[in-house]
Amino acid sequence: MKTTLAIISMLAATASAAPLVTISGGRIAGEEHSGVRSFKGIPFAAPPVGDLRWKPPQPVKPWDGVRDCEKFGAICPQPKSMLGQKQEQAGEDCLFLNVWTAATNAEAKLPVMVWIHGGGCTTGAGSQPSYDGTTFAQAGVVLVTINYRLGPFGYLAHPLLSKESPHNVSGNYGHLDQLAALQWVQKNIAAFGGDPRCVTIFGESAGAMSVCRLMISPHAAGLFHRAIAESGGAFGRNRHLRERQLLLAPMEAEGEKLAQALGCDAAANPLAALRAKSAEDILAAANPAQGLYGKGLKYGPIVDGWTIPADPGLLFEQGRQHDVPFMMGSNADEGTLFLRQIPVQNANAYKLMVRALAGRHAEEALRLLPCDDGDVKAAFARFSTVTAFVAPARMLARAMEQKKSPAFLYHFTRVSPNARLLGLGATHGAEIAYVFGTQRAPAAKDRELGNTMRGCWIQFAKTGNPNGANLPTWPAYKAATDEHLEFGDEIRTGHGLYKEACDLLDKLKNDRAKPATPAEAPPTG
Repeated sequence: MKTTLAIISMLAATASAAPLVTISGGRIAGEEHSGVRSFKGIPFAAPPVGDLRWKPPQPVKPWDGVRDCEKFGAICPQPKSMLGQKQEQAGEDCLFLNVWTAATNAEAKLPVMVWIHGGGCTTGAGSQPSYDGTTFAQAGVVLVTINYRLGPFGYLAHPLLSKESPHNVSGNYGHLDQLAALQWVQKNIAAFGGDPRCVTIFGESAGAMSVCRLMISPHAAGLFHRAIAESGGAFGRNRHLRERQLLLAPMEAEGEKLAQALGCDAAANPLAALRAKSAEDILAAANPAQGLYGKGLKYGPIVDGWTIPADPGLLFEQGRQHDVPFMMGSNADEGTLFLRQIPVQNANAYKLMVRALAGRHAEEALRLLPCDDGDVKAAFARFSTVTAFVAPARMLARAMEQKKSPAFLYHFTRVSPNARLLGLGATHGAEIAYVFGTQRAPAAKDRELGNTMRGCWIQFAKTGNPNGANLPTWPAYKAATDEHLEFGDEIRTGHGLYKEACDLLDKLKNDRAKPATPAEAPPTG
């Protein structure tokens, strides 16, 4: 009897120790480990199901009592990841975020960092193990990771969906989810000890692309105060809602194709028929593409004239981005991750591809990005790295010279012992585990590099400048000096990274500002 009472007493003590926070929806209970409190699966919008499928995120319905927030919420339905990542429970009721904090009261006013996951706007979730926020919280940051709608659930457009909208637009639901999460942060993060006036958004790949769209979205004004784009940008082909651009069909037209494929186009109420379809049926018919060169339809943010008012790259060039400190960069071997999707198999095919893409600059492009030794995979990886990541990061940095806020450019080159065994080098996404401190059994050198990188990210989040606090000197970007900070076996300042190739890509970008011909159109990705 005494033993039973002791166990009940222990369980009661454990339950009472669960950290409680009151937010706009009600009270939530998290868990605490080693001084870090975590709250997982917090709803920031109503479930986008039933009649709310393909509608902007709606407010959360308040709950009674205390909501258990010790486990992650469901992730958006998605195809199996090309990276072979573990697929957690999926469901359309997926608009959840997660918070890690070491603050014990609402007066701490700690800097806030909001992570937007990658995955090509098709896969991924804020609950992936590599995004664990513990090390950030231990260093004095309130770290938030978010989910948002993906693929056909997040970016499907259709003329009838646009007609439903008071703004006559459709298709940017994933982008609107990100805005809703940032609005939630403004309303609630103080309860976790965060400062709503010191919010940094950061993301990698599609997350970085999302950061860039938030940088030019008028609806994001005031929701964040610094931004970091890791291996993703604003420049390239962007689908428009109703206009055909650079050989890309309007997204409303793609939505009509999906409705037809599902047999909903001839229904008395096509939208009701679409909303009655299962998530599995929609996902199968939509066939969302993954990676730079994956087959299927590429889903993502749409130029709708409302929340994304024009081509994001053009808006950056015009200096119409938000005036906040901006950090951006790339990895040395980004392209190796996409070699399984390689569309060319020999040197001649590679040269034909480059000539088609470069148009009148073809010979210069082949000189700068050659395949002379016949190693198609190496040439293709280098081509993808420079054209899709290195050059777009420099474009962002140069566009920021029109603003008062500084830009800081980096290049990640470290190849860990494990990565060396896999033969991928400093591939796409390799820096994430360093920044988050989630490497598995890292070597001392990798642990030290990760601590330094995270220190730079946190110092930037605190002040808008990654310098100071015994961190390496990182010069603000200027086109005249073209400097970046290299995070590699050594940390050092470099300049002129792939300068000639980046200059050439600037020329190609300017050429493509004009109406494109088939020979000049860039690749899917």
